[in-house]
Amino acid sequence: MEFRHLRYFHAVAEELSFSKAARRLRIAQPALSRAVQELEAEVGSLLLDRSRRAMRLTPGGEVMLREAGFLFERLDDAVRKVRRAAAGEEGELRLGYIGPPTRGFLGGLLKAFHLRYPRITIVLEERTPERVWEMVSKGRLSVGLTRPVLAHEALGLQSLLLCQEQLCAAVPSTHRLAGAETIGWGELAREDIVILARREGAGSHDTILAACAAAGFTPHLAHTPSVISTILRYVEAGSGIGIVPESVAPESDEVVLIPLVPRETLPVVMVWSREGDDPAVTAFRGIVEEWLTSR
Repeated sequence: MEFRHLRYFHAVAEELSFSKAARRLRIAQPALSRAVQELEAEVGSLLLDRSRRAMRLTPGGEVMLREAGFLFERLDDAVRKVRRAAAGEEGELRLGYIGPPTRGFLGGLLKAFHLRYPRITIVLEERTPERVWEMVSKGRLSVGLTRPVLAHEALGLQSLLLCQEQLCAAVPSTHRLAGAETIGWGELAREDIVILARREGAGSHDTILAACAAAGFTPHLAHTPSVISTILRYVEAGSGIGIVPESVAPESDEVVLIPLVPRETLPVVMVWSREGDDPAVTAFRGIVEEWLTSR
């Protein structure tokens, strides 16, 4: 059975006339009659009662007309969806992100995206920076909002700088440095330091160690947890001074964030695959670029 068989039958069934259906389809009447006969042979049942002056649908023909109508509606809907998807108006966007660094702007981006592209489903996945890059490179995420990682060039992804976050010292409120407006890196030389484990954030880990080295000391790393919020828990417990990006907001008055000088920053980037032109990703990039311009 070919699609044209259904289309030809549908026209005849609606017109109840081969001549009118032939004119409507702009084909020769014998070809139309032959196509309907082929369809009847395929389903093993007469669909049109031709024994009377006025053509009528058989019970089987009525079922075929109804079902063919459903198929055509589904096909039309599929074509519309394909066209909307190609235009970036429909589909799915799987977005991976890292938590605190995107807290200040991700909600606004998602709201703007949803207002403009309400038919695109957004699936959010919070992951570590390395995991975001890996999942985007393997096609499991459409786009990522993350930090650069050591292997980012080898992964072959495209990236766009979104912002730079200043590194701060997370200090217990009772510490002698808690009232300072800024803290020099060298002032941390004799302190116990708490930073994120390198396996969870090689970029931030290496930036911190390099800043300490530039200040003339090797930090004493008291703890290197895998989750950045755990750094604040150690600080609250008096186990050391944490070094975190400015977006990591303390949850209590027991910890204060103080900018470190000289200023060191950690970038936040958007990453996506070089291969293909996913319309949903292109649409999201447009929203992000507008946001960057407005800033």
